[in-house]
Amino acid sequence: MSNLELTADVFSGLSWFRKDRVSESRVMVVGCGALGNEVLKNLTLFGFKHIVVVDFDRVEPSNLTRSVLFTADDARQQRKKTEAVAERIKAMNADVEIETVYGDIAYDVGLGLVRSMDVVIGCVDNRWARYCINRLCMRAGRPWVDGGIDGLEGTARVFRPGENCYACNLGPEGLNQLARRMSCAGIIRRNEEAGRAATTPIVASVIGAVEVQEALKLIHQEQLEAGELTSLCGRMFCYEGQHLTTKTVNFKAYDADCAVHECWEPVVSSTLTTKHTVAEVLQDLRQLTGDSAPRITLNDCFVDWVESRIDGQQIQVMKPGRAVADYIEQHTHLRGALQSALYQHEYRVIDDAFPYQELTLDQVGIPAWDILQISTERGDVYIELSKT
Repeated sequence: MSNLELTADVFSGLSWFRKDRVSESRVMVVGCGALGNEVLKNLTLFGFKHIVVVDFDRVEPSNLTRSVLFTADDARQQRKKTEAVAERIKAMNADVEIETVYGDIAYDVGLGLVRSMDVVIGCVDNRWARYCINRLCMRAGRPWVDGGIDGLEGTARVFRPGENCYACNLGPEGLNQLARRMSCAGIIRRNEEAGRAATTPIVASVIGAVEVQEALKLIHQEQLEAGELTSLCGRMFCYEGQHLTTKTVNFKAYDADCAVHECWEPVVSSTLTTKHTVAEVLQDLRQLTGDSAPRITLNDCFVDWVESRIDGQQIQVMKPGRAVADYIEQHTHLRGALQSALYQHEYRVIDDAFPYQELTLDQVGIPAWDILQISTERGDVYIELSKT
C-alpha cells in the first residue's frame, strides 16, 4: 500500500474530507523556513500530490532547531531550502509532484503559475512578502492563507478575492513601512545576539497546522458555502504560548478603491515565452490585441545604466531593477558608494520606443509563465505567457 492510499484510508472518515479533491488540488507554499517546513509536512501527510515551493534562502545551522525537513548536511552544504524540502517530501511520499522556484515571490514567480493554483499558503516573515503574495493572489483570483510566528506567538489569517485583502488591512502606516525588510536569518541573528530564540518548533507546528486546516477548507468550497465549515477569512487566529492563550479577532478590510486587489481578467493565452525577444513579443501583441502600439507595463523596472553623481561617470548595467544593488556592490568603481550618490536610468514600460528590442523578456526581468499587462487604446489587456 502506497503512502497516498494509506492517507486516503485514514482520513476518509472525515465527513467533509474529499480525498479526490485533495489529491487533485494544486497548492503553492511561499517560504520554506520553520513554518513552511511544518506546512509542507502536513500537506504531504494529508495526501496533496501537487505542490509548488518558493524560497530564495539557503539552509543555515540556526534553521536546524526548528525545521523538521532540514539536516546538518543541508546546513554544511548551504543547500537551497527549496531543494532540501523537495527531497524530503519525495522521501515521505514518492507520489507527490513537487515543483521548486528558487527566487523572490516579488519578482520571480509568474502570475500564470499562481493562477494555476487552488490555494496559496504564505509562510513568510515580513510585510513586503505578504503584500506581494496578496497582490499576486488578488490579480489571479486565488485565495491565500497567511501565517506568522515570533517567539512563542503566532497568527493565522485567510484572504479571499472580494472578501478580505491584506493591503487594505495594513492602513497608511503599514503601507509606508513596506520597504523595511528583514530576512528570517536576520531575525534569528538579532535574537541570538540578545540571548533568546527567534521562535520555537512548537509555535511553528501550531500555526502550520492551522494554515493547512484552513487551506483544506478553502478547497472544499461546497461545504464552506453550506455552512458545514467556517473559514478564518475576515478573522485572525492568535496563539500565545507563554501563558497558553488563544483568541480569534476580526481582521477584515476590503476597500473599493484599493488597486492591489484588482483582478486581472479576462486573461488571453498565448504561445509567447520569456525566450522571445522584445521585438517578437511586440509584433505578436499587435496581432493579439488589435492595437498598433501596445505597451507592456513592467512589474520591476529595467535599468540600462547608472551615473555617478560625484564624477558623472556612466556605467552600463542592463539589469532588472532588483539586480542593480548587487551589481553596484560588485563593480570596482562603485563598490561602497551610497545608492543616493547614483542616478539610475530606467524603463518601466516596454513599447516600440524601447531601445533594446533584441533582449528577451527573461533578460528584461519578466518571470516565466507570467501574465503581461498590456495597455492599448481600448484599455488594458492581460496576455498569459506559455508555460513552456
